[in-house]
Amino acid sequence: MTSGEPEPNPNPTSEHILDWLEDSVSFLPSFFDDPYNSGEINAYQWWDESQAIDQDLINTGVASPNSPSEKAPAACTKPANPTSSNHLPESNSSKKRKSTDNQRKCHGGRVNQAEQDGDAAVEEVVAIKKPVGNRKGTGKATGNNCNNGNNKEGRWAEQLLNPCASAITTGNLTRVQHLLYVLHELASLTGDANHRLAAHGLRALTHHLTSSSASSSTSASPVTFTSAEPRFFQKSLIKFYEVSPWFAFPNNIANSSILQLLSEEKNQTRNLHILDIGVSHGVQWPTLLEALTHRSGGPPPLVRITVIAGTTETDQNTETPFSIGPPGDNFSTRLLAFAKYMNINLQITTLDNQPLQSLNSQVINSSTDETLIVCAQFRLHHLNHNAPDERTEFLKALRSMEPKGVILSENNIECSCNSCGDFATGFSRRVDYLWRFLDSISCAFKGRESDERRLMEGEAAKCLTNRNEMNEGKEKWCERMRGAGFVGEMLGEDAIDGGRALLRKYDSNWEMRIQEKDGFAGLWWKGQPVSFCSLWKSDT
Repeated sequence: MTSGEPEPNPNPTSEHILDWLEDSVSFLPSFFDDPYNSGEINAYQWWDESQAIDQDLINTGVASPNSPSEKAPAACTKPANPTSSNHLPESNSSKKRKSTDNQRKCHGGRVNQAEQDGDAAVEEVVAIKKPVGNRKGTGKATGNNCNNGNNKEGRWAEQLLNPCASAITTGNLTRVQHLLYVLHELASLTGDANHRLAAHGLRALTHHLTSSSASSSTSASPVTFTSAEPRFFQKSLIKFYEVSPWFAFPNNIANSSILQLLSEEKNQTRNLHILDIGVSHGVQWPTLLEALTHRSGGPPPLVRITVIAGTTETDQNTETPFSIGPPGDNFSTRLLAFAKYMNINLQITTLDNQPLQSLNSQVINSSTDETLIVCAQFRLHHLNHNAPDERTEFLKALRSMEPKGVILSENNIECSCNSCGDFATGFSRRVDYLWRFLDSISCAFKGRESDERRLMEGEAAKCLTNRNEMNEGKEKWCERMRGAGFVGEMLGEDAIDGGRALLRKYDSNWEMRIQEKDGFAGLWWKGQPVSFCSLWKSDT
């Protein structure tokens, strides 16, 4: 940067960074002025509201592999011509109680202890009205309360979804029919987090039931990153970073950690090489590039970013959520233009369809005259941790590259794969994770309906059907890192202070917790863990 230019604003949302984003959002000039009422957003009515549960599924034509072969009584089948599950008309409590009473008559009014949780939930939600329409900018949705979203008594969708998953696991087909019917009546992709969780959970359950059958579900898939229009995808991602720290917080910690590692280098003229194994789609790097210009010695002579792109799967149900953008989205061009403006010599290399566990120094073309830093965020839980143990294999491959440091950010929840529990156990853990996302994003968008919000939720909902969602808690990840030859490094004061300052921008239910024994940072929502950020170095 020449001396005659004005000093850049260190704020992450500075004018320079907005210049980089200009190509992405210039087609909606009024969006940032009024993001909830912009008439131009209405042009993107791509959300398919024709989702409906399969008629044959409710009539037991499609059964789980573990389900009994007999059919339920005819009186318990789904009524003809059901309304769409994600846009049901408003119904009153008397109708809900009547339909629930009819269901109970089918069961003779007898329930055992294992069924009481689900039936209690049915009793609680029969008086809940369906949200009306899909009106934008009409204020907060009914029942959306950012202060009590973790109150189990108010999370009625889970009290229907989890007993249904348990019934599927035990082969109780009549029970499955009963709960699917109630879920179908209440599910909606508009409204509060409970209605939306019911909609995504209902689709996941029907997918599980029909996946081994010759017939397929008639429900339409939610719009996700890969099916979105590229410019809308860019705008939605930027908006999400503005209103939620879900990814903004880990990125902030990662960038501060990169600067911390560079400050420890005796030779400030070494090139910087970042191995990007993440889900930021380029949004993370403008703030880092700007920060590099403020170093006492200026930016490195060359900044290399090697992006390990998410692997496009033939089966969309094995894709890692948030990892793959739409065809035609190329953030490299925009980022290179931004770097040129900031007088930074930037080089970006993207490796497509590159298995993580086969990475090595030759593949990423690293050299001894550069500082290699690995930034792995929300991608490693996609690797198998059973036989074969791809995670250990990958971490040992990383260790062999001798990086200056490794920044690891991951979901801080228990594993939900089939090897760590049955279907019901894994499904309940996925539902709990998705609830935190839906509840927090409801607060982020202040309960308003938004196409941007629905895109992010559709992507997050992949966790319910993705067979490769094999999360592990922070302690297990730390154990794996130590076993591969890494030692933990406490996050620096700048990273911690920056993380706290960032969270002040967002809802007060977000908090950062620093682990005293290792100095790592955890992101929590309403007292529940969401993710963790950690810094590691080689043990020699």
